[in-house]
Amino acid sequence: MTSSYKKILANIIKIAIVAFAFWFIYRKLTNHNDLREFVTLLQNIPLQQIWLILGSVFVLMLFNWGLETVKWKQLIARVEQISLWRSIESVFCGLTWAIFTPNRLGEYGGRVFFLSPKRRIIGVVAMTVGNIGQLVLTNVFGAIAVCVFVYRFIPLEPILLAAICGLALVFALFFLVFYFNIKWLNSLLLSVKITRKYKKFYAVLARYKKVELLKILLLCLARYAVFTTQYLIMFVWLVPHLSMADIVMLVPILFFVQSTLPSLDLLDIGIRSVTALFFFKYVTDQNAAVVACIASIWLINIIIPAILGSYFVFKLNFFGNTRRN
Repeated sequence: MTSSYKKILANIIKIAIVAFAFWFIYRKLTNHNDLREFVTLLQNIPLQQIWLILGSVFVLMLFNWGLETVKWKQLIARVEQISLWRSIESVFCGLTWAIFTPNRLGEYGGRVFFLSPKRRIIGVVAMTVGNIGQLVLTNVFGAIAVCVFVYRFIPLEPILLAAICGLALVFALFFLVFYFNIKWLNSLLLSVKITRKYKKFYAVLARYKKVELLKILLLCLARYAVFTTQYLIMFVWLVPHLSMADIVMLVPILFFVQSTLPSLDLLDIGIRSVTALFFFKYVTDQNAAVVACIASIWLINIIIPAILGSYFVFKLNFFGNTRRN
């Protein structure tokens, strides 16, 4: 294929990705009852207060994805050196791809196409390490929060409660041990004859030292703190009678449950709302406000970054060498 045909094909693919993403976003926003609930709740709130709160959540969104770009740059350093701006481009481009793909799989493609062609598959493995780090925290804090929730709201025999807490502890420790020994996965894949021939792609797993993994996990923790703070701000604002303790207990459970369910980013809002209503019914009957909180954060954290990322889709180079120093 000549360079001119490659350029034409690349442009067609880019336009198709952006068009598909905007079509998905438009369809969801125009048929979104939860967002209408959110708009209705805002009608009786002073405009200055609305701008202050939503502006704060928006700034936290930028900070959240900023931390992700730093994390991605560190992860990919074992594969290829990229600038911080290149990392920003790839992260936001990935968010646009993720919007219409199951379980955010498109995010991998959106990021790794900013790497040199021969390093893209290895980049997928490196990105998986970062996602595992985020999943570890989601599961650890989620398991703790579930234990607290069961203790407070589900009447159980003490021995059964102790068993649940014990299982949660084992569950959390398993993920922590596995993450800090991610090289075990490399050894496991090497022991299987079928996967052994692909070792050049996943060998990067053995290169991450525990200190590096700790730095990545700390960045994951910072991100976790940021989007938890977003939920705190919205719930304290729209459901003021809720205690901070209840919010801090229930938000990790929401993250935990959502991480276990297969979903599409645009359909994920329905899952988030149903999950939130199920657990928040124990502490409040303000269902409309709960759903409005979930919908607003979904809009700010998912939809707006996906729209911003559409610009970077046009900077992709599908066929050429995009390597940077």
